Amino acid sequence: MAFSLRQICTFPRMCGKLPAIAVSGPFGAVKEQSSGLYAQHMAERGFVAIAFAPLFTGESGGEPRRMASPDINTEDFLAAVDFLSVQENVDTERIGIIGICGFGGMAVNAAALDPRVKATVASTMYDMIKVSEEGYFASENTPEQRMEKRKVLDTQRTRDFRNGTCQRAGGVVDPLPDDAPQFVKDYHTYYKTERGYHKRSGNSNDGWNTIGCQSFLNQPLLTWANEIANPVLLIHGEKAHSRYFSEYAFEKMTGKKCNGQSMTDGNKEILIIPCASHVDLYDDEAGVIPYDKVEEFFKTNLK
Repeated sequence: MAFSLRQICTFPRMCGKLPAIAVSGPFGAVKEQSSGLYAQHMAERGFVAIAFAPLFTGESGGEPRRMASPDINTEDFLAAVDFLSVQENVDTERIGIIGICGFGGMAVNAAALDPRVKATVASTMYDMIKVSEEGYFASENTPEQRMEKRKVLDTQRTRDFRNGTCQRAGGVVDPLPDDAPQFVKDYHTYYKTERGYHKRSGNSNDGWNTIGCQSFLNQPLLTWANEIANPVLLIHGEKAHSRYFSEYAFEKMTGKKCNGQSMTDGNKEILIIPCASHVDLYDDEAGVIPYDKVEEFFKTNLK
């Protein structure tokens, strides 16, 4: 169960010790999708940059495939920092991370755990614990609803063990039902078309194991976000269905409510991109990813 080092995206052709950034996400994606794009942009701007697929996905190790865990997925970021820390051209005091979608939450969690992470960006963040335990917008937030989820997953665990295989939960729904919410249509436009499809991506194909995210029903994630000493930048689209996850994280870190507005409190910032959706921050399709802002943030805080 090894963190693969085949996930190197690119290194800028410069001499001396450089600041470095590790990138991962979205949740269910692989390094060849959004994280590789972000890493490429950061490398072009003078950072050593790597994009990695988390354990159990893509070209990383881990069996059975397509499993997830808030602990292990946070450790993925720490392993990336380990790797960057021993590179001859990396300044170990200038390492940052970028987490996209569900790995935005993992990145914030890693920042709370590891002071080596000197600056953190979470883009179009999901809190996978919150959505697993509560459903979207707390629509499944009762003890009875959580118990029903546990029972379904436990039944599937027994079935998987008996069969010796893991049932997949399915990736992004295809074909789209007529009544699909807009954000599901947006996911389809990215993961199921030439825009973002990749053969190793769970979201593009058959998804996680049905039991793959069971631990998210009973694990912490942002418990000590208020104790993150180093800078954090949260970026989210104004129209994103998921915007409330970044707003929740900002409040956890600062005690302040941003109410859908860009806001700075100390070295914590939330940037709301006007009119942008969740998926608009996955790639360059809509041209709204604020790479200049991300570059400025890291160059200010990794110096």
